[in-house]
Parts: sequence; C-alpha cells; structure tokens
Amino acid sequence: MFGDMMGMMGKLKETQAKVEATKKRLDSVSLEEKSADGLLSVTITANRILKEIMIHEELLADKEQLEDYLVLTINKAIAQATKVNETELAAVAKEGMPNIPGMDSLFK
Repeated sequence: MFGDMMGMMGKLKETQAKVEATKKRLDSVSLEEKSADGLLSVTITANRILKEIMIHEELLADKEQLEDYLVLTINKAIAQATKVNETELAAVAKEGMPNIPGMDSLFK
C-alpha cells in the first residue's frame, strides 16, 4: 500500500514538473490575431502575455474606431491563447494522473 502511495506521489511530482515546463514553453508560443480587414493585428503568447500591437495608419484617424478594434481583436487573441493554454496543460495533467476511478471524467 505504501509503495503505491509513494509511486503516486512520485508521479504527481513528475507531473507537476511537466506542468511547470509546459507553462514555461507556452511563454514562447506566439499567436497572432487580426481584425477582419487586417488593419490591426495583435501578437500574444499562449500564456496570455501581449507582445505586439500593429495598427494600420488608417485607423489612427478615428479614435473610437481604433478603440473598438483594439477591444475586439485583443479579446479574440486572449480567447485563442486561453484555448491553447488550457488544452496543453490539460493534456500534461491527464497524462500524469494516477489511475483513480472517476478521475477520467474531470479531463473530458
């Protein structure tokens, strides 16, 4: 019994290290989101760190339109980054979980 517990604890520590390594790797995964007309683009990491905003000169003439573009495009970029982040971390966590009945339903 204690061997099983020690094995599970070791596997959990290994999984925790893999999760941390995955989080670090996601800092280098860049995602780009553009406005529908391509006048604004945003680059964000999979850990939801905004890296770059590129604004076409045409948008600078209308402050309100630019603000709308920024909100929409940044929100789309955050949603995309969140999806990648959650998918990657869930895969690592599921891979490292001990076989406990009922736990599979948590990762579907």
